[in-house]
Amino acid sequence: MLNRQEREMKFIANYHTHTKRCRHAVGEDREYVEAAIESGLKILGFSDHTPYPTGTNFKSGMRILLEDADDYFQSITDLKEEYKNDIQIYVGVEAEYFPEHFQKLLDFLKDYPLDYMILGNHFVPDEQYGTYIGAPFTDRQILEEYADNVIAAIKTGKFAYVAHPDLPNYVGEGREEACGAILHRICKTAKEYNLPLEINMLGHVRQIQYPSDTFFRIAAEYGNDVIIGMDIHDPKDFFNKAAFRDCIGFAEKNGLHLLEKLEI
Repeated sequence: MLNRQEREMKFIANYHTHTKRCRHAVGEDREYVEAAIESGLKILGFSDHTPYPTGTNFKSGMRILLEDADDYFQSITDLKEEYKNDIQIYVGVEAEYFPEHFQKLLDFLKDYPLDYMILGNHFVPDEQYGTYIGAPFTDRQILEEYADNVIAAIKTGKFAYVAHPDLPNYVGEGREEACGAILHRICKTAKEYNLPLEINMLGHVRQIQYPSDTFFRIAAEYGNDVIIGMDIHDPKDFFNKAAFRDCIGFAEKNGLHLLEKLEI
């Protein structure tokens, strides 16, 4: 086991950081940067929920609106330059893989200074018409479709890692068998494509269904790389080092290969 000093040394990078534009985070962009620096981080990746062009009049309640995209990319790019001597900042997004609309998303983002995307699927089949899988559900088909979409997303080669892959809160018949089957599929594909899986610190703090021992024991079987995503929604969250150490302990307990940082 790592001692306390060694665990603190692993507090280097976080690539899962939101902004108030998603309307469920608080604070100004600059506050996030300054808190990250004060907390000791060397690398800060912003990855707010991406605007998602669907070709309809639907407006999301949990992601950047299309009309706010310019402001998001300009603000983070400006901060990246301003604080370049203090911290390495990357401009990213957390994106869903909605098969019907994914190419529209890539076309929309291509002219922005985007450094990376993390995959964070929350809905099946999509946000406008689908089911939020973080809430309890009993339809096994939704679970299967979630796995199908995550696997298809991994195969695009567009993502830096998979955020909270263990988000689905399936409580239907044959829960253990059903969840085990889809988790094997996701871990196997992630290993084949050398894509890390996220231990989500916010899930740990909230003590909800993820991070899941069941999922990550399977990830250990496949030898998946994992990374801690703090899933920051408030600048003060950077100072929750106890939760970060807990996530390191979670990785150790489950025999996982934990990455300190990504190669962007």
